[in-house]
Amino acid sequence: MIEVKVYNVTFLATNCSYLVDKATGKSAVVDPGEKSDELIEQIEKDGGKLEYVLLTHGHYDHIGYAKQLADMFNAKIVTGEKENKFLSTPSLNLSVNHNIDLPAFSADILLKDNETFMLGETEITYIQTPGHTSGGGCFIFDDTLISGDTLFCESYGRTDLPTGSNSDMYNSILRLKNLSGDYRVIPGHGPLSTLDHERKYNPLMRAL
Repeated sequence: MIEVKVYNVTFLATNCSYLVDKATGKSAVVDPGEKSDELIEQIEKDGGKLEYVLLTHGHYDHIGYAKQLADMFNAKIVTGEKENKFLSTPSLNLSVNHNIDLPAFSADILLKDNETFMLGETEITYIQTPGHTSGGGCFIFDDTLISGDTLFCESYGRTDLPTGSNSDMYNSILRLKNLSGDYRVIPGHGPLSTLDHERKYNPLMRAL
């Protein structure tokens, strides 16, 4: 069982999630777009057991502090196998568009679609959900879906950025719609939601 706390970071209000496995105290951070002193203090308060830095996709507002945070706690950076190139390519991670100096780095672990891994005693599943980027994905555990910039509250990610695709986005939203049961949804930006709420009120999900 994982406890989740969401920190709001970057001027784009990125949702950065701090995951703690209750049984072991081992933790992970999802999408640290920039430094959060509050988050770092909490990790240290919890014993510094940061195992992973998880990245839903490779845009600068989701990866901006990933390398520094991982180095600080000797954690491993994890993302989808099709997204690793974003971490070292300014034109793909969009840092060059905003005059942001984002040093290139690579993930330590590259996940395939439907691959699982353990955070302490809790299993986390990674699923590929391209559309916003060609290799973006979501993390699923317990009753929680961290959807990155694929699914938002009553909306979905833009598809007009490099490697974005309308058809891929439609297929990804349909895939999330067809997941069994309900989930708490933590999107990359904006308010939290539930999958049942999105099935009822998300325009694209309703249309598919």
